Amino acid sequence: MAQKTDFEVTKTEDEWRSTLTPEQFQVLRKHGTERAGTSPLDKVYESGTYACAACGLPLFTGETKFNSGTGWPSFFAPLDDAIATTVDRTLFMTRTEVHCSRCGGHLGHVFNDGPAPTGLRYCMNGVSLQFVPKQA
Repeated sequence: MAQKTDFEVTKTEDEWRSTLTPEQFQVLRKHGTERAGTSPLDKVYESGTYACAACGLPLFTGETKFNSGTGWPSFFAPLDDAIATTVDRTLFMTRTEVHCSRCGGHLGHVFNDGPAPTGLRYCMNGVSLQFVPKQA
């Protein structure tokens, strides 16, 4: 998980505000966290792709999603080159923050308590994602 600070998609704060809902803006651009259990995507388990709500980059597939019991959509692996990470030292702890590799939008955090095969839990804010069902 490489750290990245330059992104392909960049916009001013006003441009982001005009394209995102207030909740999306707070999470994706201001590193907020949605309340646990509020995202309908937490209980979606059909085939498809989870993309960044800010720029549309595919991030995760339904095949890597699992029920973590945390109240947030969780995955054990991202798509190749889909995410970037930074160190988050807020809230008196050190965590690995997950960002969209294309626009830098804050998605959530990754933890080392996930299932096989990776042992990782990408705990994502549902408001930062858009689900695209697999076409039949």
